[in-house]
Amino acid sequence: MGRASDGSLHARVLPGEEIELKDDGGVRIVTPSPDRVAPPCRHFKSCGGCAMQHASDEFVSGWKAGILSYALSAQGLGTAIDRIETSPPETRRRAKLTGRRTKKGAFVGFHAARSDDVIAIPECRILSPELRARFPGFEVLARLAATRTTDAELYVTETESGADVLITSPRELDRELRETLPAIASQHGIARITWNGEPVATLAPPIVRLSGFPVEPPPAAFLQATGHAEAVLATEVERIVTGASRVVDLFSGCGTFSLPLARGAVVHAVEGDERLLSALDRAWRGATGLKTITTETRDLFRRPLLPDELRAFDAAVIDPPRAGAEAQIAELAIGGPGVIAMVSCNPVTFARDARTLVNAGYEMGKPLLVDQFRWSAHLEIGCGFTR
Repeated sequence: MGRASDGSLHARVLPGEEIELKDDGGVRIVTPSPDRVAPPCRHFKSCGGCAMQHASDEFVSGWKAGILSYALSAQGLGTAIDRIETSPPETRRRAKLTGRRTKKGAFVGFHAARSDDVIAIPECRILSPELRARFPGFEVLARLAATRTTDAELYVTETESGADVLITSPRELDRELRETLPAIASQHGIARITWNGEPVATLAPPIVRLSGFPVEPPPAAFLQATGHAEAVLATEVERIVTGASRVVDLFSGCGTFSLPLARGAVVHAVEGDERLLSALDRAWRGATGLKTITTETRDLFRRPLLPDELRAFDAAVIDPPRAGAEAQIAELAIGGPGVIAMVSCNPVTFARDARTLVNAGYEMGKPLLVDQFRWSAHLEIGCGFTR
């Protein structure tokens, strides 16, 4: 944010810059910051997918470190940040795209900032080249899925077999679609199409490798947004729990941490979505050289593991959604193992949960910050706790 001469704040203006307000509400940079750079994407001015392409990488890294430091300081935690790992451009392997009908056809893109407008993004600098290459197919699907008054949403994931696409549409799945969609998938290199939750066309199992292990996740399954971030976080988690022989993986998903950890430890994976655990179990059974992975379907918000259950493990890994894991953290604070590796995508709930563990006697390590959502305010955190 930058400040105009009247003291008001303006987005996409950097600290210390002098600006002039235009009659149309825009701004003109009078004195640019040394951290100002030319945005690398031609869609930046209109697309709401990125907020900070006008700032240098060094500035963005410092800004994100400041976001985490502020959240920690609000909880009285002043630990230094270990380092920041930033995913390269054009490595985003999953995204939620909006499909919009037009008079001539349809297009897919991201929403403009704070707007219902949808911006086509054929040259997006965050999505992988593989996903961008599938845009013609996504546009064909959008033309079928959207109406003239209602957009469709396409949850797309890059896999080894082609794109995996989950569509949410106001249009019901009818006989015509059932006959048409497999041909579209074949023509446009789409491995699987799921329409309003129902798989319609699967030309090949959509395989994603987690630490080298092939996994077939369910449609729109949670994965780290970039393979780079996944590798960095998995390595950090393995480092934190080194030496543990029995590990519990809480909010395990389909095995981001369970699979690599099973190379050296027996792992118990706990997750609320049975589909994710089924994918993890299939991957484990098809792998070689791994120790046992057991799975348990359990709502950890309503039924967290209790201290008498946690005592069976030498270490815990916890990777909750943005809301954090207040109930499960409370039980870990009472009777958790001596080592906890926490991964979080929300600095505020991470700091809250870290405060609970520190109050219970855990020592907090230096957080690792992973920037896999380049040019946005989002960040990922990995941190160890010991007692």
